[in-house]
Amino acid sequence: MNMIEAIEPRFSVPEQGSERETLTGYLTFYRQTLVNKCAGLTFDQLTTRSVPATNMTLLGLIRHAVTAEQHWFERIMPGNKVTWKFISREDQDGDFDDLESHSLAEVMAIFEGTCAASDAEIAARDLDDLSIGDTHHGKVSLRWVLNHMIEEYARHCGHADLIRQSIDGATGY
Repeated sequence: MNMIEAIEPRFSVPEQGSERETLTGYLTFYRQTLVNKCAGLTFDQLTTRSVPATNMTLLGLIRHAVTAEQHWFERIMPGNKVTWKFISREDQDGDFDDLESHSLAEVMAIFEGTCAASDAEIAARDLDDLSIGDTHHGKVSLRWVLNHMIEEYARHCGHADLIRQSIDGATGY
């Protein structure tokens, strides 16, 4: 894989769906939005730090999304011990800093697999189910985690807008 391909058509969030359908729909939509903001760029472009004073890159944002998915849907909700894909105790910013550790194809396979595992965890729980693992908030509901992950992706899609526009002038997606 030399480039990330756009996801078309992008998932359409149901306008009159249930709360679960709306929350999972927006999570899917923003996952796809992040991927689409990276589509069509080379590895060098995906690893370009184009916005001064930050170590963020487009590929780093996808790797960071994996870390967030693992944190909430592998560690916090079920209370599992996690084998982190891109960070370590020694390098908490490995998702942004160690961009050469995996090929683009490996990163995308990990992203897709992690999202699928998260979706299975989401499907197995009610929105009111509380996490087994503790956060600095204490126990949190799946509803809270889904809202947080939507916010996490939306915020990072905004970062991706700035990075992408700085690389090739593209906007939208």
